[in-house]
Amino acid sequence: MSPRAGTAGPASPGTPPPTRTLAFVESPVQLLNVLEWAHAHGLSAPARRPATEDGHSPPPASAGPVRGLLTLVVLAPTDPMTRGQLRRMAELARDEGHEVRWEEARGGASAPFQTVGGLAGELRRAERVVMGDPFSRYVQLLLTITKARDLVVVDDGTATMEFTAQLSRGERLVRWHRKGGRPGPRDLLFAPVSAAARRRLAPGAGRGGRRVEVFSSMPIDAVPDGVSVTANRFVWTRARFGPPRVTAGADLVGTSLVETGVVDGDRYLAAVRALAEAHGATRYFAHRRESAEKLHRLAVETGLEVVRPELPLELIARRGPIGRTVLSFPSTVVHTLPLALAGTGVRVTVCDIDPSWLTATASPRAEGFLSGVTGTAPDVHRVTSAALPDRTAPRAP
Repeated sequence: MSPRAGTAGPASPGTPPPTRTLAFVESPVQLLNVLEWAHAHGLSAPARRPATEDGHSPPPASAGPVRGLLTLVVLAPTDPMTRGQLRRMAELARDEGHEVRWEEARGGASAPFQTVGGLAGELRRAERVVMGDPFSRYVQLLLTITKARDLVVVDDGTATMEFTAQLSRGERLVRWHRKGGRPGPRDLLFAPVSAAARRRLAPGAGRGGRRVEVFSSMPIDAVPDGVSVTANRFVWTRARFGPPRVTAGADLVGTSLVETGVVDGDRYLAAVRALAEAHGATRYFAHRRESAEKLHRLAVETGLEVVRPELPLELIARRGPIGRTVLSFPSTVVHTLPLALAGTGVRVTVCDIDPSWLTATASPRAEGFLSGVTGTAPDVHRVTSAALPDRTAPRAP
């Protein structure tokens, strides 16, 4: 841990003490968005010169005090690729003056009890809690312990759109791709904790009530009463990285829609092949959740160079090099990449998901939700599946 991490300079006379802020993240994108939130709220170190392609940049000329105290807790997953990206992001967070606490939250049967027990004191002292995934059972459990009056939800991808909609309707918190399924035994067992967390995330009435902020780059239509929404414009990312070198070709961004059971694997590979051929793409940036078997098959069948990024795609693209055209299926990046790459001349193109690509077990809401993700992205070009060359394989039985 960096010796200067999480420290704040002495307060000036008459200045209120810094707010104790505790942030919980479980993915690299969540950590990135916590850094963006901290920067937007004046909790980061002074601005640095942009980082080079290797991710390094010289320290600021004068390291003034950080206006606030942010402790960032990483609830580490088991997936090696995600852990690697989180390690790199943790170093960037320390560079910004934040304290980072790495918790092996899934390191065995007793790990959850040790993690929660070890964080209980910090949670009770925290005046503000920032979270990247309000659907996470871990986060929901931790929310039942804290007495913080200020709660902040930063983006965890497209799920933020569903979270605000469910909160405004008073529904139980369920990820969009599981919506419509019957609750399993673990869901029923955890239901009281989930209900308590949902109540904690509802703004309190009166002067002493809870304040809830959503910090997002996604379109938020259903805003619950009392919830404030702050736009994430990726200001920190643009200041810290780039501008990138833009190449003449096209790059394709992967998605985990097959892994989450939404899209048929054969249909997905056929669509990737057709999209790459139509636009001359040469690289495929893999999603951190894509399986090694699927990626191997994709490389063999499409000829694309599969790249497994060591940082969130917004940072990889901003560092460069990046193709002049970036192709994607409906996902978070169709909203975030135009912001991260603003002013670079890079065009983001999104391909709609054809209903015939959906699996028989996909959530009834999948088609409408994915269409909404694409339709609400303001700065992208669209291509329909009908416009692609016919490379689709027969649907798996």
